[in-house]
Amino acid sequence: MGMKKQSALLLALCLFALVLAMCLYSAPRLAQEATAYAQAAPVVVIDAGHGGEDGGASSPDGVLESGLNLQFALRMRDLLQFAGVETMMLRETDTALYTDGCSGIAEKKVSDLKNRVLRTNQAPNAVLLSVHQNFFTEAKYRGAQVFYAKTDGSRELAEAMQAALRTGVDPDNHRQAKPSQGVYLMEHVNGTAVLVECGFLSNAAETALLQDEGYQQRLSAAVCGALTEWLEGRGTEDEV
Repeated sequence: MGMKKQSALLLALCLFALVLAMCLYSAPRLAQEATAYAQAAPVVVIDAGHGGEDGGASSPDGVLESGLNLQFALRMRDLLQFAGVETMMLRETDTALYTDGCSGIAEKKVSDLKNRVLRTNQAPNAVLLSVHQNFFTEAKYRGAQVFYAKTDGSRELAEAMQAALRTGVDPDNHRQAKPSQGVYLMEHVNGTAVLVECGFLSNAAETALLQDEGYQQRLSAAVCGALTEWLEGRGTEDEV
């Protein structure tokens, strides 16, 4: 074998050994980074409030909150999944989440709420998005509003969602994000949590809007857009 061929072969072997060493060195680190990313990736837990025999609030003409909650929640799930966000639905049908064997409305309600808390807290790095409809004794009130838990990040997320709802859905909605008070689910979850009241079933005009598919999609898009931006911002902070 000529000197040039020997030199070329030796160079090729050296390069191969170098690449192999780099791969062997990098593999554990890359595996650790992938594992850390998987562990840190948030799961958005979507809670369609009420369900089953618990219809929640009802409009004067009989539109139940539980059905609207589920419609909005399913739209939000689809939008978030399209954006690459991992989601988990607490319910996907018109059903309550109480444990089998419960009897009586009060016992079923307590069990339902505890199960929602348990499932949310079991999700890795959970961010709770609870969906509801509002109601008041006077019909004049209207507008979506976001409430937040005491946990880290909840207020910032709620304020971002409220701003998005004003910009993308209703510029005349001057409601502010507020702390949640007396809501069992919001008081017992461990992670970031917001509750979106999509509108007032006590207002006939808004009830009609809440049933409109286009309006549902627009409101859901505003909420999910704010949520994905917040998640991206949190990811950037974690990298610093």
